[in-house]
Amino acid sequence: MTWTVAPEPYDSPVAAALWRAYYTEVSDRWYLLHEGRPTDPGELEREIAAHSGTDLVPPRGQLLVARYAGEPAGTAGVRLLDATTAELTRVFLYEGMRGRGGAALLVRAAEDAARALGASRMVLDTRGDLVEARALYARLGYTETEAYKEDPYAEHWFAKRLARAA
Repeated sequence: MTWTVAPEPYDSPVAAALWRAYYTEVSDRWYLLHEGRPTDPGELEREIAAHSGTDLVPPRGQLLVARYAGEPAGTAGVRLLDATTAELTRVFLYEGMRGRGGAALLVRAAEDAARALGASRMVLDTRGDLVEARALYARLGYTETEAYKEDPYAEHWFAKRLARAA
């Protein structure tokens, strides 16, 4: 089986399904850890709608979708914060697709997309309980850094210099 990664419109049915799965998982993990319950369905719907991904479109952003054997399996987004800094966001794989190399492939494709947008540095934030994500970023050369934005759910910030493409 093979992986492919390609740009996807943020409002496509595939992107919408992946966004819903991503947001549901990270939200439920937070609420289960901190309040012992899954996300309230009304709150989930409001937040999914409020963060539609309109900033993940050229010329200042890009949404990527990974497919495994042709089936949608994951996503990653990139958006420019300034002329040389891009933010990595929405890195996600369906649970059944994890452990097959897709996450690293997605992050590397996002780095390529960031370079194409003119970025020479990638930043991201994540939470303490998302240990798998933190391990992935460290393995791919991201180092913990100071906070670059305020977000009530961000607990760890990472950065990486993007080498010019060969």
